Amino acid sequence: MKKIFSYITLITLLLMIACSSEAPLTAETNSSSKSIAPGLQGADNDSGGSSVGGTLKRLWSDPPTLDPHLVTDTTSAGLIVEMFSGLVGLSSELEIVPDLAESYDVSKNGTLFTFKLREGILFSDGSAITANDFEYSFNRAANPDTESPVAELYLGDILGVQEVLDGTSKKISGIKVIDDRTLQIEIDAPKAYFLSKLTYPTAYVVKESNLIEGGENWTDTPVVTGPFTLERYDLGQVLILKRNNFYWGEKAKLDKVEFNLAGGVPMAMYENDEIDITGVGLADLERVQNPSDPLSNDLVSVPPSFTISYIGFNVNEPPFDDPKFRQALNYAVDKQLIATQVYSDLVKPAYGILPPNFPGFSTDIKGLKYDPDKAVQLLSESKYSDPDTRPRIIVTIPGTGGSPSLDMEVVADMWDRILGVQIEIQQVEWATYLQDLNRKRLQVWGGSGWQADYPDQQDFIDILFYSQSTGNHGNYSNKEADKLLMDARIEQDKLKRTNIYNKAEQLIINDAPWLPMWFDQEGMALVKPKVKGFEFTPLIVPKLKDVYIQN
Repeated sequence: MKKIFSYITLITLLLMIACSSEAPLTAETNSSSKSIAPGLQGADNDSGGSSVGGTLKRLWSDPPTLDPHLVTDTTSAGLIVEMFSGLVGLSSELEIVPDLAESYDVSKNGTLFTFKLREGILFSDGSAITANDFEYSFNRAANPDTESPVAELYLGDILGVQEVLDGTSKKISGIKVIDDRTLQIEIDAPKAYFLSKLTYPTAYVVKESNLIEGGENWTDTPVVTGPFTLERYDLGQVLILKRNNFYWGEKAKLDKVEFNLAGGVPMAMYENDEIDITGVGLADLERVQNPSDPLSNDLVSVPPSFTISYIGFNVNEPPFDDPKFRQALNYAVDKQLIATQVYSDLVKPAYGILPPNFPGFSTDIKGLKYDPDKAVQLLSESKYSDPDTRPRIIVTIPGTGGSPSLDMEVVADMWDRILGVQIEIQQVEWATYLQDLNRKRLQVWGGSGWQADYPDQQDFIDILFYSQSTGNHGNYSNKEADKLLMDARIEQDKLKRTNIYNKAEQLIINDAPWLPMWFDQEGMALVKPKVKGFEFTPLIVPKLKDVYIQN
């Protein structure tokens, strides 16, 4: 899933959820206070004495949406993947696995996929799921009336999707129902990443009658297919998931998952038994690592997630239409200083786009590293060297009246001190931030990041920087990069494909449409000893069904 995340709720989003959007479950994430990064390792998974029942308590934020066809952020995605599902999914090992489809075949030319649905699968209301439900769901996601910001990103490879998006057709020509249990999907060319895209919520199945009867508020009482269904949602207070007894697979061990939406101090809430999992911030790290502190027994290691935090520029908006101005801003930021002084080296400075350990990551990528003299030179060569005629610069960040994140303030100070470039920081509510970002209304945006939806370079390089991508929120365009990205889509040789993406990444970095900030490093979390089977994963995947409470 593509995911946008916010720094402000990094503890809540990156720890509490599994992973994806700027939008896309592609991930924009809201992140303003760095606490810890999610990873592969989790709590004690000893299954001895496992019990069925109990409630897992989490700290969360209000999701901008519970509609799988609209989701673009990690807050929403972390809930949606537990309630809805599709033909295939991602395991906690990040492998593509059958979900509602028990199997699939691919034609010799790699463009026709035939999915066989499991026998007897049911919606949460007990009604049967058929191939017709999937046909409806794909068409609904692509329908312009749905206003999905990610349908083109995740479904656009399917023949006929673009015609539906454009309003020239009502049905996707590349999707055919063979019988109740058989669905065919035809794409425009063989693409190595296509199955991975079907793991994103845009490809999840919904029930037509549920949407018709519920109207605009259908997600208040959603009919779902995942291991959990929605029991209660009180805005700003609590959201409760309960076990879906019609789920096709092994039923969730938990009775319920209770998400506290009212906010609070995570560490205090953990110590007061109000939540069962929390990240460990800098202020508490030394204390909980002390063996004499009882909380030290609850500590688990959290390896890095597949995320990047960055500041984005709209290259159509002055002064960011000048590459030299953008490059000057990049060279003026001492990321190592920020990593060390602000985050005590819990983050790693980012000079490229792909996170370390992500498929295709290359140490050969050369970033625009801190060089104040070069920054000053580039500014002097740009169209906007004169501060008296330079356009006003407004950096939009998610928030509701609090202070901007410290790293954003440090960046602003460096730009001012080294270049004399002054900015205004404007805070907007998270849902509004996502809406404006997806509509490409922002001049500069910070306080967020991108988390991969699936482990493929295309999920970063293509979705975020191809000129015609709806995920390209800064309107970046480079004909040479576009050509490389189009070549990579159909390249079947894994090594050649990786090399193509690396070339494209280097071109993009040199053009500086972003200021990459940092990648996650290993962190620490607290998990109540009674919580068993919980895993931290680098992407958002459904995992709560395997959790249980051992009393």
